[in-house]
Amino acid sequence: MQMERIRASIAGASGYAGGEVVRWLARHPRVELVHLTAFREQGRPVADVFPNLRGFAPQTLNGTGWRDLGADSDVVFLALPHGAAIEAVPQLLDRGARVIDLGADFRLKDPEIYARWYGAEHTAPDLLAAAVYGLPEQTRECIRTAALVANPGCYPTAAALALLPLVKSGLTGGPLIVDAKSGVSGAGRNPSAGTHFSEVNENLKPYKLGSHRHGPEMEQTFAAAGAPVPVYFAPHLAPMTRGILATCYAPLTGDLSEEGARALYRDAYRDEPFVRVLEGDELPQTKATLSSNFCDVAVRVDPERGLAVAVSAIDNLVKGAAGQAIQNMNLMFGFPETEGLWAPPMFP
Repeated sequence: MQMERIRASIAGASGYAGGEVVRWLARHPRVELVHLTAFREQGRPVADVFPNLRGFAPQTLNGTGWRDLGADSDVVFLALPHGAAIEAVPQLLDRGARVIDLGADFRLKDPEIYARWYGAEHTAPDLLAAAVYGLPEQTRECIRTAALVANPGCYPTAAALALLPLVKSGLTGGPLIVDAKSGVSGAGRNPSAGTHFSEVNENLKPYKLGSHRHGPEMEQTFAAAGAPVPVYFAPHLAPMTRGILATCYAPLTGDLSEEGARALYRDAYRDEPFVRVLEGDELPQTKATLSSNFCDVAVRVDPERGLAVAVSAIDNLVKGAAGQAIQNMNLMFGFPETEGLWAPPMFP
């Protein structure tokens, strides 16, 4: 049932993902921003933490507790460190709020896999079954009625949108190889030596090859699409602030021409408002999706090597985080899916 206007709160509003949710919701015509919470920055105006929000978000960051936050909000966005949402979500749901978790606590359905990759027992396993994985292009109808949505990771979003049409065709085997480059904002706002400007600038480096936490999330997504295939995930840190470029390699198990592959993508994404299938010789680039909720995709086929190559580009903080969360919110509350998000990317 569509509501005229909803009350939304954001926990973790001082981080990059939380601040991006504030930026988009501050101009959303169906949303009233109620509470913006932050542990370390409470008491400060959000526009002091994010100067770009001056004149758009007059709120002060506060420390409202979970139960009060839930009682005072129709929807709560959680942009928290791993593990924190497990405590928050049951209390928020108990007070009647719907929840969109931008973290990883409710993405993986198997609590044993969660414990293996996140180093701690999942203490709300019953909610893992109830949570809906919030990739609209795959789970749109389930999102509409969900009380708890697990927003996908940025890398898994790029990989899924690049590969799902191929995976669903039944013409690919494994392992799928996802080679993806991300801007430094994907590491969060708290600095570390590895994300320091002087170490990232004019540098491109791989990390956690085959051992990144987003790998099992990708495998779960493809298994849900009917193709339980292994994924080798090779992430790289790129000397840019925002954006992900994912080049994905899929071994072919049947005959598929390049035009046939392109037809798969056109059919899969024909009605998807935020996925743009590139034609001709054009290939995705991060600058073409900067600061937007769009994903650009393209596919190529190498018949001699029996290989399909799919490429996607997203903004890691928008389609990879805040924008997708708001797209999910629009679905949950019966708003037009593009409400508050329909804007062209920045260029150059």
